[in-house]
Amino acid sequence: MTAAAEKVDRVSRRQVDKFEERRRELADAALQTLSELGYARTSLREIAQNSAFSHGVLHYYFRDKIELIMFCVRQYKAVCVLRYDQIVADAHTAEELAAGFADGLVATLCEDGTMHRLWYDLRSQALFEESFREDVLEIDATLERMIWRIITRYAELTGRAVVTPSSMTYAMFDGLFQQALLRHLAGQPGAAAELHAAVLQLLPKVVPA
Repeated sequence: MTAAAEKVDRVSRRQVDKFEERRRELADAALQTLSELGYARTSLREIAQNSAFSHGVLHYYFRDKIELIMFCVRQYKAVCVLRYDQIVADAHTAEELAAGFADGLVATLCEDGTMHRLWYDLRSQALFEESFREDVLEIDATLERMIWRIITRYAELTGRAVVTPSSMTYAMFDGLFQQALLRHLAGQPGAAAELHAAVLQLLPKVVPA
């Protein structure tokens, strides 16, 4: 590659990087509005009214509301996955991993409940909106793999085997979290403690002695 071509390539990469950085900034700004109002009640115009960005700017960087919402959720879920992967990396015993996993789910419930409410909203919408399905299935698969890494590491630390397949294991823990989220959003004070206890009870059932 010539020096001139390399320069053009560097400029092109910088432009792409700046474009993606701007999209991430817009997604961060939009996520709070989306998580509070949900999919059906949120438009690009509504997001613009609740952020420092104009409706035109949002339309420049995102084709439509669906593209913006899926970008937001992907970005947030990627951070979420890294958080739980760190729990796996930091745990040296099965007890530490179990406690870290349960604590992490409770922290997610209490600190990021509205964000996950948006995710469940989108997952439900995918039953009706075909345009959502591919992205939702891909994100769901990412979360399933995250849970499976936790469970298989727990099995390694206990010296035992997982008795449920990946999809079933994910469904059980996801179901516990979704039930707890509904109770938490409804203001039930025991939701977090019940989730913590349920996770610790379920772990030895999927990895029995």
